[in-house]
Order: sequence, then structure tokens, then C-alpha cells
Amino acid sequence: MNNEELVAAIVKCTNFAAIKHTSQRRCNAAKTPYINHPIGVANILVEEGGIYSLPVIMAALLHDTVEDTDTTFDEIKEHFGEKVCGIVKEVTDDKSLPKQERKRLQILHAPSSSYEAKLVKLADKLYNLRDLEKETPVEWTEERVDEYFKWAESVVRGLKGTNANLEQALDELFQRHSTKKNNI
Repeated sequence: MNNEELVAAIVKCTNFAAIKHTSQRRCNAAKTPYINHPIGVANILVEEGGIYSLPVIMAALLHDTVEDTDTTFDEIKEHFGEKVCGIVKEVTDDKSLPKQERKRLQILHAPSSSYEAKLVKLADKLYNLRDLEKETPVEWTEERVDEYFKWAESVVRGLKGTNANLEQALDELFQRHSTKKNNI
């Protein structure tokens, strides 16, 4: 792909995700537009992870579309190809399962995920944990935040050896959270 085609693919993908997430908001006090999250995950991959793989960046932009909107895997495949669809499938929870089962399966499947899916998962966890470090979501307790950190640490353990920069940033976050919790 030439430069123009790469830019067009990223813009098309970002626009698709923005349309799909248009009415969604994050659970913070400011009710941040949800699209900031997938864009932020893609940005973490580029800026901190040094990842410039088009399928990985596109999957990061699309990683919550099937799980949280009316998007189908067929749509992803049709618009963005088999590779991107495959990565999105790997990082998508089955919402028909109970929440605790979905969380358990993320821990279980993390080690056997593809390299590309592991990258998206690492950046997703990093983005979410940074949000939690900044501000407790509306209607969340400190206990729920602590449970999320513990669960995320279990998922990340299964992703080790994927990207040293992202893993270091996550380790630092886990350490800060642990220190803060122990000083309370």
C-alpha cells in the first residue's frame, strides 16, 4: 500500500468506528464520547508500543464495535478484510455469557491469543487502567476499581512477552495502584 492508501484505510476505519459508537459515552463524570477510547487504544499502540501494522491499528479502532454496537463480524470482514476481522474476533467478548465467565475466558485465552490480538489487549487494558487511575467511573466503588485492576493484571500476565514498552507501562500502573491501596 502506498501512503495515500494507508491514510485512506485509517480514516475509513476511524469514521466507521465513530459512526458505530456515535451515541455512546464513557462512564466518567464528563461523559466523554466513547470513540475517544478506541482512538486512544490505537494511539497507545503507535506512540508507546511502536506498532505500525495496519491490521493491528485498524483492529484497535474497531475492537469494541461488535461487542458494544450492532456491528457484525461479516461487516468488519467486508469493509476491512479477513485479517482485521480475525483480530477483532479474538478480542471480542461473547456478550451472551455472564460477565464473570467473560472475564474468566479473557484470562484463559490471553496466552494463546495471536501476537496482534495481544497487542490490542495490552493497549486496551493500559487505556482503561489509566482512566481508572485518573477517576473512578460513575456508580463504581473503590472495591470495583480494585477488582478491575486485579483482573486486568491476571489478563496481562497471560500477554507477557508481547511488547516490552506496553508491559512496562502496565507494570508501573499496577505498582502505583498497589502502593496507593496499601497506603490507604
